[in-house]
Amino acid sequence: MTILDGKKVSNDIKNEITEQVSKMKERGEKPPHLAAVIVGNDGASLTYVGSKVKACERVGFESTMVRMPSTSSELELLDKIEELNNNEDIDGFIIQLPLPPQINTQKVLMAVNPDKDVDGFHPMNFGKMALDMSTFIPATPFGILELLDRYGVDTQGKHTVVIGRSHIVGRPMSILMGRKGFPGNSTVTLTHSHTKNITQITSQADIIISALGVPNFLKAEMVKDDVVIIDVGITRVPKEDAPKGYVITGDVDFENVSKKASFITPVPGGVGPMTIAMLLKNTLLAREYKNLK
Repeated sequence: MTILDGKKVSNDIKNEITEQVSKMKERGEKPPHLAAVIVGNDGASLTYVGSKVKACERVGFESTMVRMPSTSSELELLDKIEELNNNEDIDGFIIQLPLPPQINTQKVLMAVNPDKDVDGFHPMNFGKMALDMSTFIPATPFGILELLDRYGVDTQGKHTVVIGRSHIVGRPMSILMGRKGFPGNSTVTLTHSHTKNITQITSQADIIISALGVPNFLKAEMVKDDVVIIDVGITRVPKEDAPKGYVITGDVDFENVSKKASFITPVPGGVGPMTIAMLLKNTLLAREYKNLK
Protein backbone atom coordinates (compact mmCIF):
# COMPACT_ATOMS: atom_id res chain seq x y z
CA MET A 1 0.00 0.00 0.00
CA THR A 2 1.33 3.41 -1.02
CA ILE A 3 0.24 6.63 0.68
CA LEU A 4 -0.49 9.39 -1.85
CA ASP A 5 1.30 12.11 0.10
CA GLY A 6 -0.32 15.42 -0.83
CA LYS A 7 1.85 17.33 1.63
CA LYS A 8 5.05 16.20 -0.07
CA VAL A 9 3.77 16.65 -3.65
CA SER A 10 2.32 20.09 -2.88
CA ASN A 11 5.72 21.14 -1.48
CA ASP A 12 7.41 19.86 -4.65
CA ILE A 13 4.98 21.93 -6.76
CA LYS A 14 5.55 25.03 -4.61
CA ASN A 15 9.31 24.61 -5.06
CA GLU A 16 8.86 24.36 -8.84
CA ILE A 17 6.66 27.50 -8.84
CA THR A 18 9.19 29.38 -6.65
CA GLU A 19 11.88 28.60 -9.22
CA GLN A 20 9.68 29.91 -12.07
CA VAL A 21 8.86 33.09 -10.13
CA SER A 22 12.59 33.68 -9.43
CA LYS A 23 13.29 33.47 -13.17
CA MET A 24 10.45 35.94 -13.85
CA LYS A 25 11.97 38.39 -11.37
CA GLU A 26 15.42 37.94 -12.94
CA ARG A 27 13.89 38.96 -16.28
CA GLY A 28 12.50 42.07 -14.62
CA GLU A 29 8.91 40.80 -14.67
CA LYS A 30 6.44 41.46 -11.88
CA PRO A 31 5.55 38.31 -9.88
CA PRO A 32 2.03 36.85 -10.29
CA HIS A 33 -0.64 38.43 -8.07
CA LEU A 34 -3.52 36.46 -6.52
CA ALA A 35 -6.43 38.13 -4.72
CA ALA A 36 -9.03 36.50 -2.46
CA VAL A 37 -12.39 38.01 -1.56
CA ILE A 38 -13.99 36.90 1.70
CA VAL A 39 -17.43 38.06 2.84
CA GLY A 40 -18.11 37.65 6.57
CA ASN A 41 -16.20 36.02 9.43
CA ASP A 42 -16.60 32.28 8.88
CA GLY A 43 -13.75 30.68 10.85
CA ALA A 44 -12.97 27.89 8.40
CA SER A 45 -13.03 30.32 5.44
CA LEU A 46 -10.70 32.77 7.20
CA THR A 47 -8.26 29.96 8.01
CA TYR A 48 -8.37 28.71 4.42
CA VAL A 49 -7.84 32.18 2.91
CA GLY A 50 -5.04 32.81 5.41
CA SER A 51 -3.26 29.65 4.26
CA LYS A 52 -3.63 30.79 0.63
CA VAL A 53 -1.98 34.12 1.48
CA LYS A 54 0.88 32.28 3.27
CA ALA A 55 1.31 29.98 0.25
CA CYS A 56 1.60 33.06 -2.01
CA GLU A 57 4.37 34.46 0.21
CA ARG A 58 6.15 31.10 0.17
CA VAL A 59 6.42 31.01 -3.65
CA GLY A 60 7.08 34.72 -4.15
CA PHE A 61 3.62 35.75 -5.42
CA GLU A 62 1.98 39.00 -4.45
CA SER A 63 -1.37 38.56 -2.69
CA THR A 64 -4.31 40.68 -1.64
CA MET A 65 -7.04 39.71 0.81
CA VAL A 66 -10.26 41.68 0.31
CA ARG A 67 -12.45 41.42 3.43
CA MET A 68 -16.07 42.50 3.29
CA PRO A 69 -18.65 42.47 6.14
CA SER A 70 -21.27 39.69 6.24
CA THR A 71 -23.94 42.39 5.75
CA SER A 72 -22.53 43.29 2.30
CA SER A 73 -25.14 43.40 -0.45
CA GLU A 74 -24.90 41.45 -3.68
CA LEU A 75 -24.42 44.73 -5.55
CA GLU A 76 -21.47 45.73 -3.33
CA LEU A 77 -19.79 42.39 -3.99
CA LEU A 78 -20.45 42.65 -7.75
CA ASP A 79 -18.88 46.14 -7.72
CA LYS A 80 -15.79 44.75 -5.98
CA ILE A 81 -15.55 41.92 -8.56
CA GLU A 82 -15.77 44.46 -11.40
CA GLU A 83 -12.93 46.40 -9.76
CA LEU A 84 -10.76 43.25 -9.62
CA ASN A 85 -11.69 42.31 -13.20
CA ASN A 86 -10.36 45.70 -14.36
CA ASN A 87 -7.26 45.76 -12.15
CA GLU A 88 -4.32 45.00 -14.48
CA ASP A 89 -2.04 44.22 -11.52
CA ILE A 90 -4.13 41.23 -10.43
CA ASP A 91 -3.65 38.05 -12.49
CA GLY A 92 -6.29 35.92 -10.80
CA PHE A 93 -8.74 36.05 -7.93
CA ILE A 94 -11.11 33.82 -6.02
CA ILE A 95 -14.38 34.38 -4.18
CA GLN A 96 -14.26 32.35 -0.97
CA LEU A 97 -17.39 30.22 -0.58
CA PRO A 98 -19.87 29.92 1.10
CA LEU A 99 -21.36 33.41 0.67
CA PRO A 100 -24.00 34.92 2.99
CA PRO A 101 -27.65 34.02 2.15
CA GLN A 102 -28.51 37.47 0.70
CA ILE A 103 -26.01 36.91 -2.13
CA ASN A 104 -26.69 34.74 -5.21
CA THR A 105 -23.54 32.60 -5.51
CA GLN A 106 -24.14 31.68 -9.17
CA LYS A 107 -24.59 35.33 -10.15
CA VAL A 108 -21.36 36.25 -8.37
CA LEU A 109 -19.32 33.46 -9.98
CA MET A 110 -20.69 34.44 -13.40
CA ALA A 111 -19.41 38.00 -12.84
CA VAL A 112 -15.76 36.91 -12.52
CA ASN A 113 -13.71 37.47 -15.68
CA PRO A 114 -13.07 33.90 -16.99
CA ASP A 115 -9.42 34.89 -17.67
CA LYS A 116 -8.95 35.59 -13.94
CA ASP A 117 -11.13 32.73 -12.65
CA VAL A 118 -8.32 30.67 -11.08
CA ASP A 119 -10.90 28.58 -9.17
CA GLY A 120 -12.18 27.30 -12.55
CA PHE A 121 -15.84 27.79 -11.52
CA HIS A 122 -17.02 30.05 -14.37
CA PRO A 123 -19.32 28.21 -16.83
CA MET A 124 -17.02 29.20 -19.70
CA ASN A 125 -14.03 27.51 -18.04
CA PHE A 126 -16.12 24.52 -16.93
CA GLY A 127 -17.35 24.12 -20.52
CA LYS A 128 -13.83 24.33 -21.93
CA MET A 129 -12.71 21.67 -19.43
CA ALA A 130 -15.57 19.40 -20.56
CA LEU A 131 -14.47 19.88 -24.19
CA ASP A 132 -10.80 19.10 -23.42
CA MET A 133 -9.77 22.67 -24.24
CA SER A 134 -6.98 24.54 -22.49
CA THR A 135 -8.43 26.24 -19.40
CA PHE A 136 -8.37 26.46 -15.59
CA ILE A 137 -9.30 23.15 -13.95
CA PRO A 138 -10.92 23.57 -10.49
CA ALA A 139 -8.11 23.36 -7.93
CA THR A 140 -9.19 20.21 -6.05
CA PRO A 141 -9.78 18.05 -9.18
CA PHE A 142 -6.53 19.49 -10.63
CA GLY A 143 -4.73 18.39 -7.46
CA ILE A 144 -6.17 14.87 -7.68
CA LEU A 145 -4.99 14.55 -11.30
CA GLU A 146 -1.53 15.75 -10.27
CA LEU A 147 -1.32 13.17 -7.44
CA LEU A 148 -2.35 10.34 -9.80
CA ASP A 149 0.17 11.57 -12.37
CA ARG A 150 3.13 11.98 -10.05
CA TYR A 151 2.60 8.58 -8.41
CA GLY A 152 2.13 6.93 -11.82
CA VAL A 153 -1.28 5.48 -10.89
CA ASP A 154 -2.61 3.65 -13.95
CA THR A 155 -6.06 4.97 -14.93
CA GLN A 156 -6.40 3.70 -18.50
CA GLY A 157 -9.27 1.26 -18.96
CA LYS A 158 -9.94 1.27 -15.21
CA HIS A 159 -13.38 1.59 -13.63
CA THR A 160 -13.52 4.85 -11.66
CA VAL A 161 -16.38 5.42 -9.24
CA VAL A 162 -16.96 9.02 -8.12
CA ILE A 163 -19.08 9.47 -4.98
CA GLY A 164 -20.70 12.92 -4.89
CA ARG A 165 -21.78 15.21 -7.74
CA SER A 166 -20.87 18.72 -6.55
CA HIS A 167 -19.78 21.26 -9.17
CA ILE A 168 -16.54 21.75 -7.25
CA VAL A 169 -15.29 18.12 -7.14
CA GLY A 170 -17.62 15.26 -8.12
CA ARG A 171 -18.93 16.51 -11.46
CA PRO A 172 -15.55 17.77 -12.78
CA MET A 173 -13.77 14.57 -11.65
CA SER A 174 -16.30 12.42 -13.52
CA ILE A 175 -15.50 14.39 -16.71
CA LEU A 176 -11.72 14.48 -16.21
CA MET A 177 -11.32 10.77 -15.43
CA GLY A 178 -13.16 9.89 -18.65
CA ARG A 179 -11.20 12.27 -20.90
CA LYS A 180 -8.61 11.15 -23.43
CA GLY A 181 -5.10 11.18 -22.03
CA PHE A 182 -3.42 10.58 -18.68
CA PRO A 183 -4.75 10.64 -16.03
CA GLY A 184 -7.99 9.68 -17.73
CA ASN A 185 -9.22 7.08 -20.24
CA SER A 186 -11.16 5.35 -17.49
CA THR A 187 -14.80 4.25 -17.47
CA VAL A 188 -16.62 6.45 -14.98
CA THR A 189 -19.65 5.82 -12.78
CA LEU A 190 -20.96 8.89 -10.96
CA THR A 191 -22.85 8.04 -7.76
CA HIS A 192 -24.78 10.28 -5.35
CA SER A 193 -27.42 10.33 -2.61
CA HIS A 194 -30.06 8.72 -4.86
CA THR A 195 -27.82 5.88 -6.09
CA LYS A 196 -29.19 2.44 -5.16
CA ASN A 197 -26.96 -0.49 -4.16
CA ILE A 198 -23.87 1.70 -3.89
CA THR A 199 -21.82 -1.12 -2.33
CA GLN A 200 -22.43 -3.23 -5.44
CA ILE A 201 -20.93 -0.40 -7.54
CA THR A 202 -17.98 0.51 -5.28
CA SER A 203 -16.98 -3.13 -4.85
CA GLN A 204 -16.34 -3.31 -8.62
CA ALA A 205 -14.30 -0.10 -8.76
CA ASP A 206 -10.57 0.04 -9.52
CA ILE A 207 -10.45 3.70 -8.43
CA ILE A 208 -12.80 5.42 -5.95
CA ILE A 209 -12.92 9.20 -5.55
CA SER A 210 -15.13 10.09 -2.59
CA ALA A 211 -16.31 13.69 -2.15
CA LEU A 212 -19.38 13.15 -0.01
CA GLY A 213 -18.57 14.82 3.30
CA VAL A 214 -19.88 11.92 5.39
CA PRO A 215 -17.22 10.74 7.90
CA ASN A 216 -16.09 7.12 7.49
CA PHE A 217 -18.78 6.42 4.87
CA LEU A 218 -16.63 4.07 2.75
CA LYS A 219 -15.99 0.82 4.64
CA ALA A 220 -13.58 -2.02 3.87
CA GLU A 221 -16.43 -4.36 2.85
CA MET A 222 -17.42 -1.84 0.13
CA VAL A 223 -14.11 -2.08 -1.79
CA LYS A 224 -12.10 -4.76 -3.55
CA ASP A 225 -8.41 -5.62 -3.08
CA ASP A 226 -5.83 -3.27 -4.67
CA VAL A 227 -8.34 -0.44 -5.08
CA VAL A 228 -7.03 3.14 -5.47
CA ILE A 229 -8.71 5.49 -2.95
CA ILE A 230 -8.89 9.27 -3.23
CA ASP A 231 -10.58 10.71 -0.13
CA VAL A 232 -11.74 14.30 -0.66
CA GLY A 233 -13.97 14.38 2.42
CA ILE A 234 -12.99 16.68 5.27
CA THR A 235 -15.29 16.88 8.28
CA ARG A 236 -14.67 18.19 11.80
CA VAL A 237 -15.82 15.43 14.14
CA PRO A 238 -16.16 16.48 17.83
CA LYS A 239 -13.77 14.62 20.13
CA GLU A 240 -13.45 15.76 23.73
CA ASP A 241 -9.92 14.47 24.37
CA ALA A 242 -8.49 15.96 21.14
CA PRO A 243 -6.35 19.13 21.60
CA LYS A 244 -8.76 21.24 19.49
CA GLY A 245 -11.90 19.47 20.69
CA TYR A 246 -12.37 17.83 17.27
CA VAL A 247 -10.54 15.65 14.74
CA ILE A 248 -10.49 16.03 10.95
CA THR A 249 -12.04 12.93 9.36
CA GLY A 250 -12.40 11.87 5.73
CA ASP A 251 -15.12 9.93 3.91
CA VAL A 252 -13.08 6.74 4.14
CA ASP A 253 -12.58 4.38 7.09
CA PHE A 254 -8.82 4.75 6.57
CA GLU A 255 -7.67 2.20 9.15
CA ASN A 256 -9.54 -0.70 7.53
CA VAL A 257 -9.78 0.37 3.87
CA SER A 258 -6.02 1.07 3.69
CA LYS A 259 -5.38 -2.65 4.35
CA LYS A 260 -7.00 -3.47 0.99
CA ALA A 261 -5.86 -0.45 -1.06
CA SER A 262 -2.90 -0.23 -3.44
CA PHE A 263 -2.86 3.60 -3.17
CA ILE A 264 -4.72 5.82 -0.71
CA THR A 265 -4.80 9.48 0.32
CA PRO A 266 -4.72 10.26 4.05
CA VAL A 267 -6.96 12.89 5.70
CA PRO A 268 -5.51 15.32 6.54
CA GLY A 269 -2.41 15.54 4.33
CA GLY A 270 -3.78 14.09 1.10
CA VAL A 271 -5.97 16.09 -1.26
CA GLY A 272 -6.19 19.21 0.98
CA PRO A 273 -2.63 20.54 0.53
CA MET A 274 -2.87 19.88 -3.23
CA THR A 275 -5.83 22.27 -3.60
CA ILE A 276 -3.79 25.31 -2.56
CA ALA A 277 -0.77 24.23 -4.64
CA MET A 278 -2.95 23.97 -7.76
CA LEU A 279 -4.55 27.34 -7.06
CA LEU A 280 -1.03 28.78 -7.24
CA LYS A 281 -0.41 26.84 -10.44
CA ASN A 282 -3.62 28.24 -11.95
CA THR A 283 -2.49 31.78 -11.02
CA LEU A 284 0.79 31.15 -12.84
CA LEU A 285 -1.22 29.90 -15.84
CA ALA A 286 -3.39 33.05 -15.69
CA ARG A 287 -0.23 35.13 -16.01
CA GLU A 288 0.95 33.02 -18.97
CA TYR A 289 -2.44 33.32 -20.71
CA LYS A 290 -2.32 37.10 -20.21
CA ASN A 291 1.14 37.27 -21.80
CA LEU A 292 -0.12 35.34 -24.84
CA LYS A 293 -2.85 37.92 -25.51
